[in-house]
Amino acid sequence: MQNPVTSTAKTIYNPLSLGTRPLAWRIGAVVIGTFLLAACSWVEVPMLPVPVNMQTFGVAMVGALYGWRLGAITIVAWLLEAAMGLPVLSGGAAGAHHFVGPTAGYLFAFPVAGALVGYLVEKGWSGKRPLLAFVNFLVCNAVCLVVGAAWLAVSIGVEQAVTYGVAPFLIGAVLKSALGAACLALLARKSERPSNQRQA
Repeated sequence: MQNPVTSTAKTIYNPLSLGTRPLAWRIGAVVIGTFLLAACSWVEVPMLPVPVNMQTFGVAMVGALYGWRLGAITIVAWLLEAAMGLPVLSGGAAGAHHFVGPTAGYLFAFPVAGALVGYLVEKGWSGKRPLLAFVNFLVCNAVCLVVGAAWLAVSIGVEQAVTYGVAPFLIGAVLKSALGAACLALLARKSERPSNQRQA
């Protein structure tokens, strides 16, 4: 008879299973992930009251697909690229000064938020449960906004930080969370299809 604890451990869901891949695969995944994060950072969708930037969407997707450890490593590598002067941040921004400026809180929140998404995916908040995946992405956006606003509040006050650093981005956070949940649900369906076909 199979041990239930062992069975549960073996069925932890991880979309790409990168943790089991050789080191070369994981290094390649980190490099590709930093390109994905840069590409998402450059994308802006015109909306009111502010354009929706896909940067946090990229952070959440990397966490969800890579797992919490490798996801956090990839996000940190991307931030190091930015600190070294590569134009990989929102709007092609770059430079170490961004890590001490008014938006520094959002940047420092990214590895934590991405790792949290990956951890929750492994706990079942994944594409197999789209509603939980949606909440997972909302949590990611909330972490980024709260930490970012807390840093911003030091220089402009709490009320102003909420007004300019949180409120304008709430609609975008919901839309990006819905998109992220839909992407994970699609990936989950594709991963299940071969096993279903074998049973037919």
